[in-house]
Amino acid sequence: MSDPSMRPDTAVIIPAKDEAGRIGATVAAALAIPGVDLVVVVDDGSSDATGRVARASGARVVRHSRNRGKAAAMETGAEAVALLDGEAPPRHLLFLDADLAGTAGRAAPLVEPVRDGKADMTIAVFATRVKLGGHGLVVRLAREGIRRATGGWAPAQPLNGQRCLTREAFEAARPLAHGFGVETALSIDLVRKGFRITEVEVEMAHRATGTDLPAQLHRARQFRDVARALAARDPRIAAVTSLARPPR
Repeated sequence: MSDPSMRPDTAVIIPAKDEAGRIGATVAAALAIPGVDLVVVVDDGSSDATGRVARASGARVVRHSRNRGKAAAMETGAEAVALLDGEAPPRHLLFLDADLAGTAGRAAPLVEPVRDGKADMTIAVFATRVKLGGHGLVVRLAREGIRRATGGWAPAQPLNGQRCLTREAFEAARPLAHGFGVETALSIDLVRKGFRITEVEVEMAHRATGTDLPAQLHRARQFRDVARALAARDPRIAAVTSLARPPR
């Protein structure tokens, strides 16, 4: 930890698949966040050296033998933290993407409102936006769906995976929605249950999304998972899918 006076109270959980090139820098930066004394990387069926690099960089590594998706990796990581907490007070859970590299160290502002008891979950708002190749269709779907499901709240970056939660809030949201619908569902479920959510601007960045076929297929899967998460929470808002068509 960079601040020896800070009592450790936060664990970082990083779902990762085939991120050997960036995971080492991400883990090292996460370990430097004040109050963080544990980084758990969930190697979600990687075919490269992601797990080995993460472990060498100081993370605890849990591996899925096959790719199970982001939500499953988040739950596995949270379960690993709970086991390590044992009878001690539960750590706050800071979820970070594997490709943040050195900017992962700038996540401290996400933890502070949770630590101070001012929020049950924080959501990052990246100050510097990278250009997205899908014209924001999935973001639009998620934001409008959350607005309808919660009665008016529309987060600035609804799909941002950089979030800090209390253990109580995380458990209240389980079981998590499948795959890439997890962030949308987390926001809806916690607002409906009365938990406090705060958006926090941070100077973080991950790898830019491309426009090639793999990137378009990724966005199509995102669209599918977000639409399913919305429909599962209120059949009436399934009609929100008419606002945009999934990227081809």
